[in-house]
Amino acid sequence: MMEEMNLPFAEDIKHYWKTSTSSTDTWLVKSADLIKKSGGKILAEAFGTAMGRGAFMLTFEIKGENYKIIWPVLKSRNKDEIAARRQAATLMFYDVKAKLMTAAVLGFRTAFFQYVLLPDGRTAGEVALPELSRAFPPLLTEGR
Repeated sequence: MMEEMNLPFAEDIKHYWKTSTSSTDTWLVKSADLIKKSGGKILAEAFGTAMGRGAFMLTFEIKGENYKIIWPVLKSRNKDEIAARRQAATLMFYDVKAKLMTAAVLGFRTAFFQYVLLPDGRTAGEVALPELSRAFPPLLTEGR
């Protein structure tokens, strides 16, 4: 379950709005290939919708640790769902790519910490943010 947040509109992410004509499947395959080239194994890929929101999901294992990325499809002001889905798949690819560069230096667990899959199905990020928000409210809420 994704954290409830005020997400921007897809068009507000201007440097990744309608910059590609590649299909969402192309971007998902690229993400999976990066993970595989880093020694990972893809466990599941999916796209789904719930409560009017869409998201891509990628679950994988690296070095005995399971990870789950859930990347939201931002709503489009102009109702351009195809472009919004393409944007989400593209952003997820670049997130995976950046984290793999970080992992080369700091390790997979540190780089992908927010996506560590816990036994109850939640991710470390889903558990940590509410806990940290209660412990340090002013620190985490300033500037939001």
